[in-house]
Parts: sequence; C-alpha cells; structure tokens
Amino acid sequence: MIALSGEFDITTAPAVRARALELIADGHPDLVADLSGVTFCDSSGLGALVGIWRCAKDADGSLTLAVIPDWLGRLLSVAGMDTFLPAYPSADGALAARQGNRTTA
Repeated sequence: MIALSGEFDITTAPAVRARALELIADGHPDLVADLSGVTFCDSSGLGALVGIWRCAKDADGSLTLAVIPDWLGRLLSVAGMDTFLPAYPSADGALAARQGNRTTA
C-alpha cells in the first residue's frame, strides 16, 4: 500500500510514480493507494495515477484507490478515471478486494 498525503501535484507526483513503479518492478503489481491525506491534486497527480495504473496493468496487476476525499472523487469522476480505477471507502476494504492477488503492496 502507498499512502499519500498533502499536495499531489507537479512537485510530488514524479516521486509517487517512481515509488509505485519500483514496487511494481519488485514484483508487487497489485497496488492500493490510500488517498485519505491528499489535500490537493492537479493534472500531474491525475497523470501519475494513470501512469501507475498502466504500468500495473502491463505487469498483470492493478491499482485500487482507498479513502478518497469527496472532492477528489468528483474530480476522478469528471475526468472519467472512476471507470477504470476502483475505489473503496476504507484501506481495509481495498486490501480485502485485492486479497485474491498474491502480490498486493
């Protein structure tokens, strides 16, 4: 699981993406991202989520979101990202949904 907090923007998105891709490369293609602490997200943050999702998918994995603030959920919906990024109201719920995957990180 990766937990994000603060601003998810042009300054922080590259490091988040790099860490997620590192986890995927290390054999953990099924990721859960806890977004409960995110206070702001710009197009760089959204782009990082798409990039992480694509890399996970290419590795036969997935990206699942957890504890999304309401404002971010609306942003993901407007961007159409809610159609391919499953979201759960709790980190435990997201982890349970991924439980069948042996490599969840």
